[in-house]
Amino acid sequence: MRTIRTTTGASIALDGDLLSVMEALHQEVTAKRELERSFDDMVREIQHLIGQMDDEERRAYLAESLFLNTVKYENDKLEAYMKKLSR
Repeated sequence: MRTIRTTTGASIALDGDLLSVMEALHQEVTAKRELERSFDDMVREIQHLIGQMDDEERRAYLAESLFLNTVKYENDKLEAYMKKLSR
């Protein structure tokens, strides 16, 4: 299994698990900086990670991201509808 590294040197295994990449981003960009980070800091770190991936890995992680975001979107829509019904 291939690994990539954050700008701080933390290893991330490219095993298809988007949540492990997200956790690493949280730890390395947000937690280590004690929430003192900007949108640009996160974007730079994400771009750094993407730059280490090949085309196939980028496609796989994009597909996983779109799937998870679609599920989140659908759940948010359902939650709003349920709140509307309960009023």
